Amino acid sequence: MEKEPNNNNRRNKWLAFINIPFQMGIIIFIFSYFGTWLDKKYSNGGSLWTIVLSLFSVFLALYNVIRQVKKLNK
Repeated sequence: MEKEPNNNNRRNKWLAFINIPFQMGIIIFIFSYFGTWLDKKYSNGGSLWTIVLSLFSVFLALYNVIRQVKKLNK
């Protein structure tokens, strides 16, 4: 009977690892989309907001991944 909780815990970790790329993609897409919207609305033909928010979203997504992996390894 002790193998079931361990096996269930292992499945939960794999599900968390599988969700990480989707979370990263969603975070990066939302910030990049918002950056392009800001560029269309407030910029004079440049893409400063898109670049800044895209880079910020990559760092935010990586921070989220590192936080989740540390939590899973406890």
